[in-house]
Amino acid sequence: MSLSKLKYSVSQNIKLKKSLLKNFIIINKIKSIIFNTLKNSGKIFICGNGGSAADAQHLAAEFMVRLKPKINRKPYPVISLALDTSTLTACSNDYGYNKIFSRPLDALASKDDILIVISTSGNSKNIIEVLKLAKKKKVISVGFLGNGGGQAKSLCNLKYVVPSKNVARIQETHIFLGHLIFELVEDQLIKEKIYC
Repeated sequence: MSLSKLKYSVSQNIKLKKSLLKNFIIINKIKSIIFNTLKNSGKIFICGNGGSAADAQHLAAEFMVRLKPKINRKPYPVISLALDTSTLTACSNDYGYNKIFSRPLDALASKDDILIVISTSGNSKNIIEVLKLAKKKKVISVGFLGNGGGQAKSLCNLKYVVPSKNVARIQETHIFLGHLIFELVEDQLIKEKIYC
Protein backbone atom coordinates (compact mmCIF):
# COMPACT_ATOMS: atom_id res chain seq x y z
CA MET A 1 0.00 0.00 0.00
CA SER A 2 1.26 3.45 -0.82
CA LEU A 3 1.21 6.37 1.60
CA SER A 4 -0.88 8.36 -0.90
CA LYS A 5 -3.56 5.61 -0.92
CA LEU A 6 -3.63 5.64 2.87
CA LYS A 7 -3.91 9.44 2.98
CA TYR A 8 -6.71 9.40 0.39
CA SER A 9 -8.73 6.71 2.23
CA VAL A 10 -8.34 8.42 5.60
CA SER A 11 -9.30 11.80 4.14
CA GLN A 12 -12.43 10.30 2.53
CA ASN A 13 -13.42 8.66 5.80
CA ILE A 14 -12.99 11.95 7.69
CA LYS A 15 -14.90 13.87 5.02
CA LEU A 16 -17.90 11.52 5.33
CA LYS A 17 -17.85 11.70 9.13
CA LYS A 18 -17.81 15.51 8.91
CA SER A 19 -20.82 15.40 6.58
CA LEU A 20 -22.82 14.02 9.54
CA LEU A 21 -22.55 17.43 11.17
CA LYS A 22 -24.63 18.95 8.35
CA ASN A 23 -27.36 16.40 9.02
CA PHE A 24 -27.91 16.90 12.74
CA ILE A 25 -31.67 17.33 12.35
CA ILE A 26 -32.29 14.00 10.58
CA ILE A 27 -29.91 12.14 12.93
CA ASN A 28 -31.75 13.60 15.93
CA LYS A 29 -35.11 12.59 14.40
CA ILE A 30 -33.87 9.01 13.97
CA LYS A 31 -32.59 8.98 17.56
CA SER A 32 -35.91 10.32 18.86
CA ILE A 33 -38.06 7.81 16.98
CA ILE A 34 -35.94 4.89 18.24
CA PHE A 35 -36.02 6.25 21.81
CA ASN A 36 -39.80 6.76 21.75
CA THR A 37 -40.38 3.30 20.30
CA LEU A 38 -38.37 1.63 23.07
CA LYS A 39 -39.90 3.90 25.72
CA ASN A 40 -43.36 2.78 24.58
CA SER A 41 -42.43 -0.93 24.65
CA GLY A 42 -42.00 -1.25 20.88
CA LYS A 43 -39.35 -3.34 19.16
CA ILE A 44 -36.62 -2.45 16.68
CA PHE A 45 -35.99 -4.78 13.74
CA ILE A 46 -32.81 -4.34 11.74
CA CYS A 47 -31.49 -5.94 8.55
CA GLY A 48 -28.98 -5.71 5.71
CA ASN A 49 -27.03 -7.87 3.25
CA GLY A 50 -23.38 -8.94 3.40
CA GLY A 51 -21.33 -6.47 5.41
CA SER A 52 -24.54 -4.61 6.21
CA ALA A 53 -25.98 -7.85 7.65
CA ALA A 54 -22.95 -8.00 9.94
CA ASP A 55 -23.56 -4.36 10.92
CA ALA A 56 -27.23 -5.12 11.61
CA GLN A 57 -26.32 -8.06 13.84
CA HIS A 58 -23.57 -6.04 15.52
CA LEU A 59 -25.93 -3.18 16.40
CA ALA A 60 -28.69 -5.55 17.53
CA ALA A 61 -26.22 -7.28 19.84
CA GLU A 62 -25.09 -3.95 21.31
CA PHE A 63 -28.66 -3.21 22.40
CA MET A 64 -29.76 -6.74 23.26
CA VAL A 65 -26.69 -7.40 25.40
CA ARG A 66 -24.63 -4.34 26.32
CA LEU A 67 -23.31 -1.24 24.57
CA LYS A 68 -20.89 0.13 27.17
CA PRO A 69 -18.74 -2.18 29.34
CA LYS A 70 -19.54 -0.46 32.64
CA ILE A 71 -23.27 -0.01 32.15
CA ASN A 72 -25.43 -2.97 33.10
CA ARG A 73 -29.11 -2.55 32.25
CA LYS A 74 -32.01 -4.62 31.01
CA PRO A 75 -31.81 -5.79 27.38
CA TYR A 76 -33.49 -3.68 24.71
CA PRO A 77 -35.67 -5.47 22.14
CA VAL A 78 -33.54 -4.88 19.04
CA ILE A 79 -33.66 -7.89 16.73
CA SER A 80 -31.71 -8.74 13.59
CA LEU A 81 -33.96 -10.13 10.86
CA ALA A 82 -31.14 -12.42 9.71
CA LEU A 83 -32.44 -14.69 12.45
CA ASP A 84 -30.54 -17.93 11.91
CA THR A 85 -29.26 -20.18 9.15
CA SER A 86 -32.30 -22.50 9.29
CA THR A 87 -34.78 -19.65 8.85
CA LEU A 88 -32.67 -17.96 6.15
CA THR A 89 -32.16 -21.11 4.11
CA ALA A 90 -35.75 -22.35 4.52
CA CYS A 91 -37.15 -19.00 3.45
CA SER A 92 -34.72 -18.73 0.53
CA ASN A 93 -35.56 -22.24 -0.60
CA ASP A 94 -39.34 -22.10 -0.09
CA TYR A 95 -40.19 -18.48 -0.91
CA GLY A 96 -37.08 -16.99 -2.51
CA TYR A 97 -34.21 -14.87 -1.26
CA ASN A 98 -36.25 -11.69 -1.70
CA LYS A 99 -38.46 -12.72 1.25
CA ILE A 100 -35.76 -13.42 3.87
CA PHE A 101 -36.45 -10.19 5.77
CA SER A 102 -40.13 -9.61 5.01
CA ARG A 103 -41.19 -13.07 6.18
CA PRO A 104 -39.86 -12.69 9.77
CA LEU A 105 -40.97 -9.04 9.92
CA ASP A 106 -44.49 -10.15 8.97
CA ALA A 107 -44.43 -12.71 11.79
CA LEU A 108 -42.94 -10.51 14.52
CA ALA A 109 -43.65 -6.81 13.94
CA SER A 110 -46.59 -4.63 14.90
CA LYS A 111 -47.43 -1.00 14.12
CA ASP A 112 -45.65 0.17 17.31
CA ASP A 113 -42.30 -1.14 16.05
CA ILE A 114 -39.52 0.22 13.83
CA LEU A 115 -37.63 -1.32 10.93
CA ILE A 116 -34.04 -0.18 10.27
CA VAL A 117 -32.56 -1.19 6.92
CA ILE A 118 -28.85 -0.87 6.19
CA SER A 119 -27.96 -0.87 2.50
CA THR A 120 -25.01 0.60 0.62
CA SER A 121 -26.98 0.62 -2.66
CA GLY A 122 -30.59 0.90 -1.54
CA ASN A 123 -31.55 -1.46 -4.37
CA SER A 124 -31.42 -4.96 -2.87
CA LYS A 125 -34.68 -6.72 -3.65
CA ASN A 126 -35.05 -8.16 -0.16
CA ILE A 127 -34.61 -4.66 1.32
CA ILE A 128 -37.25 -3.26 -1.04
CA GLU A 129 -39.62 -6.12 -0.13
CA VAL A 130 -39.25 -5.59 3.62
CA LEU A 131 -39.73 -1.82 3.25
CA LYS A 132 -42.93 -2.36 1.27
CA LEU A 133 -44.21 -4.74 3.94
CA ALA A 134 -43.31 -2.25 6.70
CA LYS A 135 -45.38 0.40 4.91
CA LYS A 136 -48.29 -2.04 4.60
CA LYS A 137 -48.08 -2.94 8.32
CA LYS A 138 -47.64 0.75 9.30
CA VAL A 139 -44.22 0.00 10.79
CA ILE A 140 -42.00 3.10 10.68
CA SER A 141 -38.91 2.50 8.54
CA VAL A 142 -35.46 4.05 8.89
CA GLY A 143 -32.80 3.67 6.20
CA PHE A 144 -29.04 3.88 6.56
CA LEU A 145 -28.27 4.11 2.85
CA GLY A 146 -25.53 5.08 0.41
CA ASN A 147 -24.92 5.62 -3.30
CA GLY A 148 -27.80 8.10 -3.65
CA GLY A 149 -30.23 5.95 -1.65
CA GLY A 150 -31.49 3.80 -4.52
CA GLN A 151 -35.10 2.61 -4.59
CA ALA A 152 -35.15 2.32 -0.80
CA LYS A 153 -34.88 6.08 -0.38
CA SER A 154 -38.50 6.72 -1.36
CA LEU A 155 -39.80 3.83 0.77
CA CYS A 156 -38.21 4.89 4.08
CA ASN A 157 -39.98 7.22 6.51
CA LEU A 158 -36.60 8.54 7.69
CA LYS A 159 -33.24 8.02 6.02
CA TYR A 160 -29.62 9.00 6.17
CA VAL A 161 -27.88 8.67 2.80
CA VAL A 162 -24.09 8.62 3.03
CA PRO A 163 -22.86 10.87 0.19
CA SER A 164 -20.50 8.31 -1.35
CA LYS A 165 -20.38 5.45 -3.87
CA ASN A 166 -17.49 3.70 -2.11
CA VAL A 167 -18.97 0.66 -0.31
CA ALA A 168 -16.27 0.49 2.38
CA ARG A 169 -16.57 4.20 3.24
CA ILE A 170 -20.39 3.93 3.31
CA GLN A 171 -20.25 0.94 5.67
CA GLU A 172 -17.77 2.70 7.96
CA THR A 173 -20.15 5.66 8.20
CA HIS A 174 -23.17 3.40 8.79
CA ILE A 175 -21.58 1.61 11.75
CA PHE A 176 -20.38 4.92 13.22
CA LEU A 177 -23.86 6.39 12.81
CA GLY A 178 -25.47 3.29 14.34
CA HIS A 179 -23.15 3.38 17.35
CA LEU A 180 -23.69 7.11 17.82
CA ILE A 181 -27.49 6.94 17.64
CA PHE A 182 -27.71 3.85 19.86
CA GLU A 183 -25.41 5.46 22.43
CA LEU A 184 -27.59 8.59 22.51
CA VAL A 185 -30.73 6.45 22.85
CA GLU A 186 -29.21 4.41 25.67
CA ASP A 187 -28.10 7.56 27.52
CA GLN A 188 -31.64 8.97 27.37
CA LEU A 189 -33.28 5.67 28.40
CA ILE A 190 -30.96 5.42 31.42
CA LYS A 191 -31.48 9.08 32.32
CA GLU A 192 -35.24 8.55 32.32
CA LYS A 193 -34.84 5.24 34.20
CA ILE A 194 -36.35 3.14 31.42
CA TYR A 195 -35.10 -0.47 31.06
CA CYS A 196 -32.82 -0.02 34.10
